[in-house]
Amino acid sequence: MAFTTTPLLDIAYEETGTPDGVPVVLLHGFPYDVRCYDEVAARLTGARVLVPYLRGFGGTRFRSADTPRSGQQAALAQDLLDFLDALAIDRAVVAGYDWGGRAACIAAALWPSRIRGLVSVDGYNVQHLASAAEPTRPEWERTYWYQYYFHSERGRRGLERNRDELCELLWRTWSPTWAGAASTFPASAPSLHNPDFVDVVIHSYRHRFGLAAGDPRYDELEELIATGPSIAVPSVVLEGDADGIGGPGAAEDREYFTGPYEHRVLPGVGHNAPQEAPAQFADAVLAVAGTQEA
Repeated sequence: MAFTTTPLLDIAYEETGTPDGVPVVLLHGFPYDVRCYDEVAARLTGARVLVPYLRGFGGTRFRSADTPRSGQQAALAQDLLDFLDALAIDRAVVAGYDWGGRAACIAAALWPSRIRGLVSVDGYNVQHLASAAEPTRPEWERTYWYQYYFHSERGRRGLERNRDELCELLWRTWSPTWAGAASTFPASAPSLHNPDFVDVVIHSYRHRFGLAAGDPRYDELEELIATGPSIAVPSVVLEGDADGIGGPGAAEDREYFTGPYEHRVLPGVGHNAPQEAPAQFADAVLAVAGTQEA
């Protein structure tokens, strides 16, 4: 494990591959960690592969006790940009799902000169905060129970006291066809015991519903995100057709992608696409990495 320092964080990350290869940043989601990319990284030997722990996960730490433990989408996106700056990486391929996919999409939309290509699971993975209070289809709503649970103090205490049991349950229900979910979870469980994990997670799921204020340092960035900026960099959108979290299909986001674009469906794959389908995920990364000159 290596570390790099940004204005707010000491970011822990793992690096593999070829040091002078195309930089590829692989971004995990909640409640996962860098282990989800082990098999993907092993297939990207010609690239410089960097897999950071998001804020609140693994060895990543806030540099100051006074920094709000924000989990809002703008914070995740800024962390990604700061990570590239700290490692003096001008342009990189970014790939992710869940929280990591959100950071990758925002970076690709707002800072295209820094992003060589994008792989995003489930399309335009950006929260529309202005419509967060609007209900959706009941069969989808029931899969969001954990989000509503985290809105309460009971949910905060449940995450604090029962994080392994709760998060393993999410792994299994979000990837209902993946036989390896329960057996693979223990390798990632230690990352969920970061001292800031609960605060960051609870803030994330409250902020997106307008139940918690954001960190003021990200106000301008959130305003830019709210405009729904398009993504012009070469992009591959992956979509598992067995995802246990309900929602609209990735094809409905097509209008947000204005550059080279491909939508690939992953049959029988749930929410944790890189760990369930590493070969397909790696192929998508290689596709956008080779689209244009470095």
